[in-house]
Amino acid sequence: MIYRSLDANGDYTIGQFLANSPEAVAQAVKTRLLLWQGEWFLDVTDGTPYMQGILGHNRNYDFAIKSRILSTPGVTEIVSYSSSVSPNRALSVTCTINTAYGQATVSIPQ
Repeated sequence: MIYRSLDANGDYTIGQFLANSPEAVAQAVKTRLLLWQGEWFLDVTDGTPYMQGILGHNRNYDFAIKSRILSTPGVTEIVSYSSSVSPNRALSVTCTINTAYGQATVSIPQ
């Protein structure tokens, strides 16, 4: 797995890549969680279904997020998972995953 590195602002870097590492898989998970379903014009079915099934709905959003994490290439299992919603309704997720290359931790929105 080769993944273009992100800088501190979450923008792609030029000429810097993560390859076959837990960090590459963790970055793939993070970018997949930050992509809202319908946001990418080349495939409007891809993305996390925040508007379609998480925000404003009385549903178990953890199931949708965990499914998205587990469907990321390179992820073998979720070791630990926690989520919280702040008083201003901002969602935070932190998880530790096992990957084909080792263990990694992912946090959003950070």
